Amino acid sequence: MSNQPGSSSAAQPDRSVATVPAAEPEPVDEAAGAGEATTRADEAIARAGEATARTGGTAPAGEATTRADEAIARAGEATARTGGTAPAGEATTRAGGTARTDVAEPGDRAVGPADAPEPDGERPAAAPARAPGAVVLALLAVGWLAAMLWSTRAAINSAEAGATAVSLSAFALPGVISAALVAGGAVALAVTNLLAWRGMDRVTLRFVAAVGAGLLVGLGAALAINLTYFDNATTNVIAGTTAAAAIVGGAVAGAGNARVAGAAVTAALTALVFVVAFSQARDPLFDLFGAGDTQESMVTAAKWVSRTESLLAGLLAGLMAFGYLAWARRRAARRNETGPAPRWPGYLLAGAGPGLLLLLAEIVIRVGGRSLLELAAALSEADAVAQTSLGTSRIDNGIWVLFVGALTALIAFGRTLGPRPGDDETPKEAATR
Repeated sequence: MSNQPGSSSAAQPDRSVATVPAAEPEPVDEAAGAGEATTRADEAIARAGEATARTGGTAPAGEATTRADEAIARAGEATARTGGTAPAGEATTRAGGTARTDVAEPGDRAVGPADAPEPDGERPAAAPARAPGAVVLALLAVGWLAAMLWSTRAAINSAEAGATAVSLSAFALPGVISAALVAGGAVALAVTNLLAWRGMDRVTLRFVAAVGAGLLVGLGAALAINLTYFDNATTNVIAGTTAAAAIVGGAVAGAGNARVAGAAVTAALTALVFVVAFSQARDPLFDLFGAGDTQESMVTAAKWVSRTESLLAGLLAGLMAFGYLAWARRRAARRNETGPAPRWPGYLLAGAGPGLLLLLAEIVIRVGGRSLLELAAALSEADAVAQTSLGTSRIDNGIWVLFVGALTALIAFGRTLGPRPGDDETPKEAATR
C-alpha cells in the first residue's frame, strides 16, 4: 500500500508486500487430524512470507519456516495414525516450493513388486514347447504300423504251417517292432500336445500320459494280431513284443523335449520307409558291388549294400531331423509361441534319435522275442546262421544311422549360424578398437 502524507513513514519508499496466493480448496480427507495439521502448516508458511516481505531479510522467514516444518512433521504423524497420505504430501510440496510427482493421491493403489517393470532379458518361465504336426505324424506312424502288421500277416498266412511260418515270423518281427516303437512315440506326442494346449503340462503328468498313449497303441496292435493271425506259438510272442515296443516308444517321447522328440520320431519313420523302399534297389546294387557265383563275393557285396543303405538312411534321417526343428522354430516365431528354441545339443540328439530308436528296438526284439528267435534258429544250421547275421546287421545299421544322422543334423545346423560380431575384423582393426 502507499504511505500517507504526514505519517512517520512518509519518507520511506513504497514497498510491495508479498501476498501468498490463496490455496486451492483441499480435498476432503477422512483423516481429520492430518487436515488440521496441514492447515496450520499453510498458515505458518503465509506468515513466513509476510515477515520476509516486511523486513527484507531471511531470519524471520527462517524461523517461520522452521515452525512450518514442525507443523508439517505433526501433519505427517497425524497422517500416519489415520492412514492418509495426501494432506502431508501436499503440505510438504508447498513448503518445499517445488512440485512433486511421486506423491500418492487419495484412492491410489500402492505400487508393489508385481507392478515393477521386468528387467531387460528376464521373462516369466515359459512352458515346455509343443511338437508341431504331432497329429499328422501320429496318423502316419499308426498307418505304417498297420501296413507292417498286414504284410506280416499276409506272409505268415501264405506259408505252410510249421517251420516256414516260424521262420517268416522271425524275419518279419524287427519291422513290426520298429513300427510299433515309432507309432507309440508319435501318438504320445499328440496326446501330450493336447495336455499342453489345455494347460496341463506338468512333467509327471506328461510322462504318465505318454506311457498311457503308448499302452493304448500297444494294446490295439496286440488285439489286431490275435484276431487276424493264426493262433499258434508265434502269435502271442509277436503280440506281446509289439505291445511292449509301443509302450517304450511312448515313454521315450514323454521323457524329453517335445520338439526334439518330434524330430527324432519323424526322422525314424522316414528311415523305416526308406529301408523298405531301398529293397527294390538291392539286386542292381548286388551286381554293382561284384556279387558273383562264389559265396565270398556274395557276402562282400551284401556287406557293401548294407553299408550303403545305412549311410543313405542316416543321411536322410539327419536332414529330416534338422528340417523338422527348423520348421518348428519358424512356426513358433510366426505364432509368437513361448519356449526356448533347441540349440546344437538338441539338433545332435534329434539326428541321433532314429539310430537310438533302432538300437532300442533291437533290445526289445532280443528280450521280448527271444523265444521266437531261438525257435527259428533251431530249425536248421542255415537258419541259425541267418538269424545271427541278421541280428548283427541290424545292430550295425542302427550304429551307422545314429552317427551319420547326428553328424548330418549338426552340420546342417552349423551352416545356419552366422559369424559372431567382430569375427570378420582383422587383428589390426580389433586392436584399434
